Amino acid sequence: MTRIYLALAFTTALVHAGCSSDTRTANSAPPDSPSNASPLKPGMKIRLKVEDKVLTATLVDSKTTRDFVSLLPLTLTMNDLFRREKFAHLPRAISEEGKRTHSYEVGQVVYWSPGPDVAIFYRNDGEKIPNPGIIVIGKVDSGVEVLDVVGSVKVAVELVGEP
Repeated sequence: MTRIYLALAFTTALVHAGCSSDTRTANSAPPDSPSNASPLKPGMKIRLKVEDKVLTATLVDSKTTRDFVSLLPLTLTMNDLFRREKFAHLPRAISEEGKRTHSYEVGQVVYWSPGPDVAIFYRNDGEKIPNPGIIVIGKVDSGVEVLDVVGSVKVAVELVGEP
């Protein structure tokens, strides 16, 4: 009987040691993770394909943007919200370490963390963005009016090669 208790105690100790090791590994970010990635090059862009139209957006350098880029390429069904923006749910939450704001400009590509959603503003209705606000990840260079259509649109998003 003593052997069974010793075996059980030994097995428990091994399992506990293994779980502790796994926890430490899981909580430390690998060197190539988005949060540790090198800064984006100035002028880095994404391509947005909406039906037969192609737009580009210039990205801002932040941890939020770098984490968004790590998800690319993506094809999103972007729904309309308040006839001012198209938004889509991301496959996972991304970093919230970018600067938050409660106002927006037409053409901005933003992250809304409660979603987690990405949105593109095509019209300004003068309303403020509720808490926790948005994090700007880029701005459409031109042609954002192609999003000014009723209903949802499919948008393919990919990183453009270095400028």
